[in-house]
Amino acid sequence: MRTAVGLIVFHRPEQTERVLAEIARARPPRLLVAADAPRDEVPGEADACMAVREIIDRVDWPCEVVTDYADRHLGCGLRESSAMDWFFEREEEIVILEDDTLPSQGFFRYCEELLDRYRDDERVMAIGGNNLFRGRQVSPYSYFFSRYLQSWGWASWRRAWRYYDYEIKLWPSLRETEWLKTVIEDQRAIAYWRDIFDRIDRHDTWDYQFLFACWAQHGLAIVPAVNLVSNIGYGVKAAHTTRGNDPLANIPAVEMPFPLQHPPFMVRNVEADALTDRESFLRPGPESNAYVRLRRKLARMLSASRLSPAVGTESRHG
Repeated sequence: MRTAVGLIVFHRPEQTERVLAEIARARPPRLLVAADAPRDEVPGEADACMAVREIIDRVDWPCEVVTDYADRHLGCGLRESSAMDWFFEREEEIVILEDDTLPSQGFFRYCEELLDRYRDDERVMAIGGNNLFRGRQVSPYSYFFSRYLQSWGWASWRRAWRYYDYEIKLWPSLRETEWLKTVIEDQRAIAYWRDIFDRIDRHDTWDYQFLFACWAQHGLAIVPAVNLVSNIGYGVKAAHTTRGNDPLANIPAVEMPFPLQHPPFMVRNVEADALTDRESFLRPGPESNAYVRLRRKLARMLSASRLSPAVGTESRHG
């Protein structure tokens, strides 16, 4: 492997050790590691963070290891976005993993080949490593183009990251135009993403902002035809993926067949994106707009039933 790998870690030594073992097999020449600081109010977290850093200290293949460990707790959004800034300040292009994203070995070769192939093509903003369609074939080629970056393991270039803005300051001006309709077809998905961007300061994440940057540049992301990275971090210690029984948890990472079969065109896979909308963003769940609206409606109905006399009942005597 010739390309540097960026690794973001925090307080999960078991997952970190598994991910680092796969990175070690790929033997990148440079490993950039960013970590958040523990929270004082969380018992045992300082020890867990220290255990993670001790694992990093055990890197034993010929590799330049550079670390960026925060001296105060920043939270998921600020720590990860600042880690990406740091990665791209040091590297023109890089493969990025987190402590809960377990890659197959084919992931590294896939990323390197596509980083090289699309290095100077401004239309391509990022290369995703995961495919969440759980075995359903959505492309006859090794990968397809999408509006969605699947960022549980990904790669990109400094040229693309330069558009990143954690506060998405362009949104207020674009919100008043038809811009979002040029990106998304489904009216429900438009409403979903308008709500996400309206409340970006409440999400404590970095990837919505990069998605916005890609869309603002009409950029494309690459998605593999098979899943190359498994998210092994679902559970109580996760920042967002807390439901251990989520169908997206622990989807197995498989090997990519080589040589890569490249699409003969650069056209977004509209059908795959529509499927992503339905299954990842519009499905009922704690964060979906439909779920929130339903919950509010039920609350109003319950409140009304408590305040109003029963309707549709009869009083019978005798």
